[in-house]
Amino acid sequence: MPRRQLVHTQNKGDKVIIMADINITPTGAEEAEALAEQAQIRREKLNKLTEEGKNPFVKVKYGVTCGSGEILKNFEELEGKEVSVAGRLMSRRIMGKASFSHIQDGEGQIQIYVRRDDVGEEDYASFKKDYDIGDIIGVKGFVFKTQTGEISVHCSHIEMLTKCLLPLPEKQHGLKDPDTRYRQRDLDLIVNPEVKNTFIKRSQIIKELRAFLDGRGFLEVDTPVLTTLEIGAAARPFKTRHNALDIDMYLRIETELYLKRCIVGGLERVYEVGRIFRNEGMDAFHNPEFTTIEVYQSYADYFDMMQLVEDMYRTVARKVCGTDKITYQGTEIDFGSPFARLTMKEAVKKYCGADYDTWKSDEDARECAKALHAEVKEGEAATKGHVLIALFDEFVEENLTQPTFIYDYPVENSPLAKRKEDDPAFTQRFEYFICGHEFGNAFSELNDPIDQKQRFVKQVEEKRRQEPGCNAQVDEEFITALEYGLPPTGGLGFGVDRLVMLLTDSATIRDVLLFPTMKPKK
Repeated sequence: MPRRQLVHTQNKGDKVIIMADINITPTGAEEAEALAEQAQIRREKLNKLTEEGKNPFVKVKYGVTCGSGEILKNFEELEGKEVSVAGRLMSRRIMGKASFSHIQDGEGQIQIYVRRDDVGEEDYASFKKDYDIGDIIGVKGFVFKTQTGEISVHCSHIEMLTKCLLPLPEKQHGLKDPDTRYRQRDLDLIVNPEVKNTFIKRSQIIKELRAFLDGRGFLEVDTPVLTTLEIGAAARPFKTRHNALDIDMYLRIETELYLKRCIVGGLERVYEVGRIFRNEGMDAFHNPEFTTIEVYQSYADYFDMMQLVEDMYRTVARKVCGTDKITYQGTEIDFGSPFARLTMKEAVKKYCGADYDTWKSDEDARECAKALHAEVKEGEAATKGHVLIALFDEFVEENLTQPTFIYDYPVENSPLAKRKEDDPAFTQRFEYFICGHEFGNAFSELNDPIDQKQRFVKQVEEKRRQEPGCNAQVDEEFITALEYGLPPTGGLGFGVDRLVMLLTDSATIRDVLLFPTMKPKK
């Protein structure tokens, strides 16, 4: 980043000192040397303050009466009244007998006016010599408006609460490097207001999701993060060790099975905002640690879950964004209109012309895939269901821009969904897609313990075949729970992070995770 130097100018007889950006692009070594020099100067100031009995790290509290946002919003009410504010020093215009600065708190920024005759010669001299951009300070004074019309605080007392020992990124170029921003999110939040706004909005989104579900009579519950077995699902878990029990344990890859056991126990509507861990790759839509919400409702089916999704997304968009039409990466997304609905067979036929109903055998399906140059991972063992899934992934998903439900999935990739009574090759399952990406998954839940056990066994066998040496097992405790009776149930799971991406117009999941997973620097 460019080096910063002190520039001196004259202003009506008073010396003005302004931090100015010098247009120099140093080498990495020069930049590191300049930053080290600035850090050393700050430590020398710290030592001086400590020797004078003014250690800026001993303060335990400060009586804040107003935030910057409150002052700006309620100026007429607060004008002339004394307030106490605190925040990070973000700019300084140091003059001979009076200075203007800005401090930043959790609500934004506000200007402060510091005059020698008001705060005293000693404190004003310290403010000029000992304070730096980034220091956290406390200010008492009265609210007023400057001649230029800027709402400010006229200081009667100022003190340093915490010394900033490292220089902040210079204002002109800021902190733009994504790797640095993700690794040093604390610094990112300080210097990039739009980043702070993203995480404020994330909190609002989760709050509104909870409010929506609570308003529908759902009960929020917590289920274990550590489990004692590796289930046969496709996702790969993180493995750890419980020393006291001397057993391997696994971080959960879903919250589903425990939540359905709650339904068995008579908690008829439950949900969990759950942290999930999957030992897999990373890209713009995937992080090994992420947040989901899973929802289960007794005596409901997957069509009820479709309506729940529509109502929820529409409500949350209106509450958080003020509209049900949002723009994501240049594309307008309409949550106000009914979501489109297509079966997987209809979608594949629409977008690539392949007609599942004309395939008389698995061989016919594989020939169709070959003609369309579509890769089917199962090879010669591929069934019609496998081929349908492959064609969907290849030709359909990227075309689903507006909110769209794709339903009736093949049983091959739906081990926990109830079969369609009139077509047992398919299940009562849907996923919904926005901007070419999957955002959620739902079933009419399988509640037949015999069918479920058979599917779990097959799933475990397949996982062991694909990953020799894995410890995949059937969750026998879940099967036992089903044997006591799971009522007809609709279930839904969706990614909170992806919804936050949508509603904050963020291009990558890392932009909506405060501290995304990063490979350590050497």
